[in-house]
Parts: sequence; C-alpha cells; structure tokens
Amino acid sequence: MRLVLAAVLAAAAAPAAPAAPAAAQLLPTPGQTAQGDVAITIYNNNLALVQDRRELTLPGGRSRQEFPDVSAQIRPETVTLAGNGVGIVEQNFDFDLLSPRALMTKAVGQQITLVRTNPATGAETRERATVLAANEGVVLQIGNRIEVLRDDSLPVRVVFDEVPDNLRARPTLSVTLEANRGGRQPVTLTYLTPGLGWAADYVALFDEAAGRMDVQGWITLTNNSGTPYVNANTLLVAGSVGQSQPNYREYGGYPPPPPPPPGMPLRRPGSETAGRERLADFYLYPLPVRTTIANAQTKQVSFLDVSGTPAQRAFEYRNPWLGTQEQAVSANTVLRFSTSRDQGLGDALPAGTVRVYQRDARGTPQFVGESAIGHTPMGSSLGLTTGQAFDIKVQPVVERRERVSSDGSRWRTTMRYRLTNASPRPVTVIVFQDGLWGDTRIVAESQKSERNSADAAIWRMAVPANGEASLTATFDSRY
Repeated sequence: MRLVLAAVLAAAAAPAAPAAPAAAQLLPTPGQTAQGDVAITIYNNNLALVQDRRELTLPGGRSRQEFPDVSAQIRPETVTLAGNGVGIVEQNFDFDLLSPRALMTKAVGQQITLVRTNPATGAETRERATVLAANEGVVLQIGNRIEVLRDDSLPVRVVFDEVPDNLRARPTLSVTLEANRGGRQPVTLTYLTPGLGWAADYVALFDEAAGRMDVQGWITLTNNSGTPYVNANTLLVAGSVGQSQPNYREYGGYPPPPPPPPGMPLRRPGSETAGRERLADFYLYPLPVRTTIANAQTKQVSFLDVSGTPAQRAFEYRNPWLGTQEQAVSANTVLRFSTSRDQGLGDALPAGTVRVYQRDARGTPQFVGESAIGHTPMGSSLGLTTGQAFDIKVQPVVERRERVSSDGSRWRTTMRYRLTNASPRPVTVIVFQDGLWGDTRIVAESQKSERNSADAAIWRMAVPANGEASLTATFDSRY
C-alpha cells in the first residue's frame, strides 16, 4: 500500500490520545519569520556573518529561549549573544527538521494511527500500530501481527499524536540564558554560516570599430543555507577571509576545491586605490537597499555601469615549449582594456565572469565569449581570452635541432612559426614562446623579440589580409 505520511495533529487520531494544540504552533505561518533586524555580511568563500537583533521578553535569572529561523548550516561554535546583562549558559542547535521521514523515525517505539481507505466504497478504517523500525522501510506491529508498509496502489495515511519536542518546523537554536533582570529588551544573535555566497558577473558590449565597450557589473547572490533572510541589510566583502577550521558539511565532509588561480587575464596589476569603502585588506560593496534573500534563490543587483571605455581586440598564440605542432591551431581572440581611473573602467573589479557581446550586421548583440577574472585592482591591464579565431592560424615547427656541447648538455633549436590569415583585413598576432627558463638564450631571430618575463619571448607579427607571414628564431638551451 502507498504510504502517504500526513502529520495530523488532532485528538481525532485516536479516542484515547490527548489533544496537543501547542504542537500546532510549531508550524510557521507562510511569509512570516521569527528573525528581527537582520544584517548579513557575505564573503566570496562560501561564508557569511549573520547579525540578528531580536526583541525578547526575559524573566530574571535563568531561562531557556528559542531562536527559530537561524541558518540550517549554522556553525554553533561561532554563536554569540549580546544583551544588557544577558549571558549564555548553554546552547543547542536542533538539526532535525519536520518532515514525513523525520516524523516516522522519531516515532520508533511509539504508537501511531493507520487510516486505510477502501478504494471501492471510500470507507475509512483506523488501526493503532507500534512503529518497530524505520530504516529502509517502515515495520509496524498491529496487534499480534507484523506488517511492512509497502509502496503499492492501496492508499493509507499515518496520523501522529504529536510532534516530538526535538523536531522543529524551522532551524532553531535553543539557548539557556542568565539575565540580571526581567523585562523586554533587545539582544543580538551573531553567528557564522556557510551556504551564502556571491560573485560578480559582468556584461560587456564591445564596439570594435569604435574601439569602445559598455560594461555593466552585477552582484549575484546565492542562498543555500536552508533559511530565508527577510528584509536584510546586506554587505558584501570582496575577498576570501581565512578560516582555520572551515565547515565542510556542504562538500560531503571533504574540503572544498581551491579557488582558481588569477590566470592570464591580469596582464599588469594596477596601483590605483578605488573609491570604495574598505575593511582591512578587502573592499566592501553594501547593497543600496534592504533585500530579502529567499532560500535556494539567486538574486542579482547592479553595482557597475560604465559606457564607452576604451577596448581593443587582439590575437595571441602561446607555444608552451620548443616543439612542433602537427597542424596549425587557431590564435586566441583577446579583449584588452584597463580598469584605470583615466581611460578605463575606473573601479576595482571583484572576481567573477565577464561575458562579451558584439553587434552583428543587423545591429543585434550576439554573445562572442566569456572569461573568468580574479580580484582586480583599479589601474590594471586585462586581456580576456573570449575564444579562438576561425581564420587566423599559427603552426610552430622545429626546423633543426642539434647538440652544441661535447658533453651533450646544450642544444640549439631553430623554430619556424607560420601564421596565416584568411580574413579580409590585415591583423597583428602576438606570438608568445613560453618555457625559456634557466639560461636559455635567443641567438638568432628574423624579427626582434620583446621580453616581459624571464621565461617568455614575445613577437608582434603583422599578417596581411588573405595572406601569411613567417617568423624564425634559434634558441640555445640546456635541453
């Protein structure tokens, strides 16, 4: 028979069962919350600080107070309670939330009422049963027989006499307080919780002909903490604060993956200070108005809107080592721009994803690629790889490789880089030869290279429209 669990809190469950009107108060009224004046500080690394100011009527001396609607992932060891003459003696966090499975599990050893419905007549029959087990299924004792509730077409529902005291409709923190005096007074509950996070998302509309782009930045909030936060004053911190003992419950008990490295988008870090509020070494992004962050919700708020910032498209190819590619590969399409105060976005950029659009011949914006960025100071130069160029190819080839020392420790390698351009306009391709570490030297080259680091050489190659170009370089290396 199909098990349809229903927590029916009424004396009609069985003639001998006492009424339990107080248990019904555990069920929250939709749209209501027990939270008070809530302020949330959300960090980038799946961590938030919640400060919840509530008005309580406290008796003098010791009493037990309950705080419903805290985070379902609250870190109890981080809880503090601030009030005038109020201290915490003991605290308990009730993890078990009200659900059909939790009700049945808590009912093991207790009696319940089975209500069976005759499919033909609609008549109901009731039986009292003792729950013997609720593991992979429910095992009941009904009189002298043992019965297993099965999942078939016969309808049955279960009526529970009451809701157990330690089963909550909402995540609840129980605190034993010691108050110097009785009366109504404000107290502030503060705790840390995972499950709340944010990231920046950027939308860039690039006008290649004008060499300009419009950028709008969005803060994307996510709430998977198991609790909504109503009319909260929200502050975002751009940066990952250190955690000596992070909470791994949401990762199945394993540490979360490390954050991605800044990568290549940041070409030159800036040295300008953004005009935003700071806390220690972090930038703060307060939301302009209070907001409700529902559980299992993603919310976006605009924080950056810049028009006509200079930008240009470039083509780049990186060869990781002195080797031959069996076939030509596409050069990367790179969008270059600055975050400087003058001729740039004029702001520090929190880590996130930049999505780039361009208008087609009909004037319709089309998506052309995206790239992730790390926390970027104001005044930085960025180059975002948005995709690979269809018409622009590069093929590195080892033309000659020979030993140049008697002990075999040094080699001379001659490389040729063949560049082709099938587009109807000339382009410049920036060729990077990486891996020039140690005492590797360039002993000959057909075009003068640049060096912006110890392990890479750079050539800016002009490739004509519907044409090709070639670059040769000879390297003296240890291997």
